[in-house]
Amino acid sequence: MKISIIVPIYNEENNLRRLFNEFYEVLLPLEIDYEIIGVNDGSKDNSLAILKELALKDKKVKIICFKVNSGQTASICAGIDNSTGDLIIPIDSDLENDPHDISRLIEKINSGYDVVSGWRKDRWSGKLLTRKVPSIVANWLISIITKVKLHDYGCTLKAYKSEVIKGVTLYGEMHRFIPAYASWRGARVTEIIVNYRKRIHGKTNYGLSRTFRVLLDLVVIKFLDKYMNRPIHFFGSIGFISLGTGLLSGLVAIYLRLFYDLSFILTPLPIFSALFIIVGIQLIAMGIIAEILMRTYYESQSKKPYTIEEKINFK
Repeated sequence: MKISIIVPIYNEENNLRRLFNEFYEVLLPLEIDYEIIGVNDGSKDNSLAILKELALKDKKVKIICFKVNSGQTASICAGIDNSTGDLIIPIDSDLENDPHDISRLIEKINSGYDVVSGWRKDRWSGKLLTRKVPSIVANWLISIITKVKLHDYGCTLKAYKSEVIKGVTLYGEMHRFIPAYASWRGARVTEIIVNYRKRIHGKTNYGLSRTFRVLLDLVVIKFLDKYMNRPIHFFGSIGFISLGTGLLSGLVAIYLRLFYDLSFILTPLPIFSALFIIVGIQLIAMGIIAEILMRTYYESQSKKPYTIEEKINFK
């Protein structure tokens, strides 16, 4: 078995040498074939120079360099597209994920699973209200909607058999939903607790606001999973709800007019109902249609959501 480790990198010059040393501590005793794909996501520091130095020493270290910062999902997608391993393992480059958990992921895969997801169980200890509770709620909502129960969808450290992930095109911040994609296609998904380490160098690129963007992405992938080939069921359902709400508001207004002699112009109910229903439907519909158009733009022209400037040690 050959494994491909994918490392999205953005301004991590102080972490890379230690990270790669830990990779070798794990990989060399396993005595298996491997490749380490570092995806430099438009870093502005010395990350690329360090990657080139590492690649010069080890031909199994491969580098993909983006012209501009394209995001973690694009970096992982580029790594997957250019990987050759039977097992694909994305991992963060900030040392918060522990490379020593890689052997445990491989062991779990070998026990009969197609996807193994990491769970950073103690990540938000001491930040109950500001981070832990929102994280629990977000992961609970994702599990309910996708029907794939995981405690930590945001953990980058996961292991995938290549056949369940190759060909999955990712946009936005949807790398975290790969286990759901895989499960919908029949993959066996499980979860293990992994070691979480606090960042030593640099600063995190994640904030609480990302939770809301993730939930919006969740709406999109659920739509794509259930309604991509029959969007009328989705829009029609919203349309009937909207129609029913509008009729109910109108009946209430008529009731007040007939039995309480309350003029239509004396209550804002008809106006508010019409306004908020129409605006809400327009915004949701425009957002989903825009997602469909974006996918059509990329896939009809075989485009990718990233631009590669340089590739090193690829045949």
